[in-house]
Amino acid sequence: MKAANETKNEAKNAGQQDTVQNTALIEGSEMGDVKIHENVISTLVRQAALEQEGVSRLAGSALVDDIANLVGSRRMQARAITVELGEDNRVSIEIKINLLFGYRIPEVAERVQKAVIRTVEEVTGMVVPKVNVLVQEIEAPAEKEDDETAADASADASAALPLN
Repeated sequence: MKAANETKNEAKNAGQQDTVQNTALIEGSEMGDVKIHENVISTLVRQAALEQEGVSRLAGSALVDDIANLVGSRRMQARAITVELGEDNRVSIEIKINLLFGYRIPEVAERVQKAVIRTVEEVTGMVVPKVNVLVQEIEAPAEKEDDETAADASADASAALPLN
């Protein structure tokens, strides 16, 4: 019985250590500490990157990401975003993205870097010395093709209607 309780306590302490290791102390005062978990930073990075024109989505399997998104899993962020918490409230970031066809990779990547730095620094007060962007795939803009196909089919249908 004692061994089982010790194992539970060890597992609980290991979980707490993981949480502590994955957080950055932003400020401490007599009222207590303010810490930010790397999941918060990942969420900010994801949002900032996806708002940039030309970015299709975070890199990874579309099917797996769709399923993960449906069940509310943060695992898709874990595969596409790496957050390294450093000393003095510094955080380095790597993000893997897919771009839409027709956009210049250096321009989109630079916009992603600037947006991620601006967002993370404004929201968290941390310093972001670097953001590495890895473009993993170029995707065809599926929505535009679907819209054009629907518009063509609609035009063909209206042309085929008899005039009375």
